Amino acid sequence: MHDDSFLIPQTPLSRRQALAWLAAPLAAAPALGVAAPLPQITLAGPPAIVSAPLIHMAETNALQGVAQRTVFTSWRDPDQLRMMAMGGKADVLAMPSNVAANLYNRGAGVALLNISTWGSQWIVTRDAARKTLAAFKGEEISVPFRGDMPDIVLQLLAARQGLDPLRDFRIRYVPTPMEAMQLLITRRVSHALLTEPGVSLALRKTQSFPVGLIAPELHRGADMQQEWGRLYQRPARLPQAGIAAVGALRARPEALAAVTRAYAQSLAWCRDNAMECGRMMARHIDLLTPEAVADAIAVSQMDAVPLPQAREELEFFFGQLMARNPGLLGGKLPPAAFYAPG
Repeated sequence: MHDDSFLIPQTPLSRRQALAWLAAPLAAAPALGVAAPLPQITLAGPPAIVSAPLIHMAETNALQGVAQRTVFTSWRDPDQLRMMAMGGKADVLAMPSNVAANLYNRGAGVALLNISTWGSQWIVTRDAARKTLAAFKGEEISVPFRGDMPDIVLQLLAARQGLDPLRDFRIRYVPTPMEAMQLLITRRVSHALLTEPGVSLALRKTQSFPVGLIAPELHRGADMQQEWGRLYQRPARLPQAGIAAVGALRARPEALAAVTRAYAQSLAWCRDNAMECGRMMARHIDLLTPEAVADAIAVSQMDAVPLPQAREELEFFFGQLMARNPGLLGGKLPPAAFYAPG
């Protein structure tokens, strides 16, 4: 029989000393369920409004309870996003909702945490009279990210009203939103499908001197969220994008909770401090300006909805994608476990 008396203090303890002695093992022992802080959490996102809270989280070290450092890096297109998600190049990535479902269905180890972007897509146009998607029939539209958001939304909305997206429009696909914007500003196209803050940036650029001398006057044309609501008889909001954890971080519930909470808090801060949030975003993403980001925050539907609460709207959206192109989701609807991350 072991003599464990050496584990027990042999001199009388005050109440304070006793409590401190009993608590010491809990404070010092990760093995008892208190995970040690990670050296670093890397956040990644596109040059879109979904990344604004991630950048604020990095600049304010909002995850200091679970990581010693929080850093932000950007991805330029969905292909790079997929490589980062599968290659362990980031821990938390902002991503389109269908990409999260696709990666999950392919076993890539993705836990979507929320949906935060519900409305940020417009067709920006030189013709102020065109306010619906059908009004652009027969016109050339510059569209980034073929086969991904926002092209997916354009195709769904066109098909919903009996239009063939590739026959009834002249779609000019480009690799990135910035290239679509440049075509618009330099008058090589008259219409472009853009996502905030690209919309606001294009509008501000064409109103500024000296660009305004040569650039066309631009307008917000079709609001893709309003079109969604009108054509599907639903609220004018789309579950477009959110943030997802990948890799080993998915096995740390306390970290997932901290990320979800910090993102919601940073999003609220950005809404309340739009210009300062814009300055932060402009420091991390080339070509963006604080003013354009502030404009984008004012008009975008940003609401950090935890995934379980976003399930109904996601399931409806995914159902439309399955009917049109199952490959967008990896060939099947995501299972119930997809909506219960962590």
